[in-house]
Amino acid sequence: MKRDGLRECSRVCMRKNTICKEAGCRLWIDYKEDFNCCLVSIYENGNMTLRQIGDRLGVSFARIKQIETETLRKIRKSPLLND
Repeated sequence: MKRDGLRECSRVCMRKNTICKEAGCRLWIDYKEDFNCCLVSIYENGNMTLRQIGDRLGVSFARIKQIETETLRKIRKSPLLND
């Protein structure tokens, strides 16, 4: 990865204007507007709202909010933060 955060495969898809077909990739999302790549989503859009994230992942805003809340709770309880 270069400083822009993209992988070479992401750059190739963007350069060729083709969607990624590697559904087995852990970075793949079913969102053709961003070439099916979460790295391209972040690169192209920067910070996104929870609603935009939900649209890309195919889940509701409420579910994304639940995930965010639980994640922040876990981070706050992390022993690494207490050092």
